[in-house]
Amino acid sequence: MTEKIPTILATSGGWQYGARHNLEFGPLVHYAVELSGAHGRRPKVCHLGTAGGDQLWFNAKVAEAGVTAGFEVTSLNLFSMPTFADPLSHLLEQDVVWVNGGSVANLLAVWHVHGLDEIFRQVWEAGVVLGGVSAGSICWHTGGTTDSFGPDLRAVTNGLGLVPYSNGVHYDSEEQRRPAYHQFISDGTLPAGYATDDGVGLLYRGTEMVEAVTETDDKYAYFVERSAGGGAIEETITPRRLKNLR
Repeated sequence: MTEKIPTILATSGGWQYGARHNLEFGPLVHYAVELSGAHGRRPKVCHLGTAGGDQLWFNAKVAEAGVTAGFEVTSLNLFSMPTFADPLSHLLEQDVVWVNGGSVANLLAVWHVHGLDEIFRQVWEAGVVLGGVSAGSICWHTGGTTDSFGPDLRAVTNGLGLVPYSNGVHYDSEEQRRPAYHQFISDGTLPAGYATDDGVGLLYRGTEMVEAVTETDDKYAYFVERSAGGGAIEETITPRRLKNLR
């Protein structure tokens, strides 16, 4: 691990159907590895599936994706006990940590029980690239919109807050996402923040969002803030297109 700038790649993407395996890492995950500065060896990527309940079958698919990509992949499970006796030491040895989607509310609760909320701040400050999709995007922010509690979206407000913004995911593919995000920002439930269409990622260096990138054409990122009159103002951000892998 060579990169020392605190870095987060928060996305609504990262996975793709594979030619040899059912699941492969998409351009966003490869970009996270590129950001880490790993070279001359197999990059180390640790996957966390906490938000989906640490499903072993999905861990196996991620391991296969790692073989295809040439990455050294491990999974840090927390059910029924942590995979590693010292999660902090293991995470500090990684180039990239990639957090999968699912229930962000459950993820944050379980992470808190195991002290990962404090651990991830140390890992972030050490320069390990933190990334993820959906719940794995919202978690690094102050909060965001979630279906963790049911089909009607609610706000989660106890994110790790490594960056001082809220986060909206799946902005173009789930019809409740945009109006709910606007509502929560306009009524003050959530602070101003960034949202992503499917396939788009937000690159934070330190606490500043410096670039939006995409692995899919005709997709966008957005900055949403509260207006003086109490509504929400949305600014569209055109992301840089990442190269396809094949």
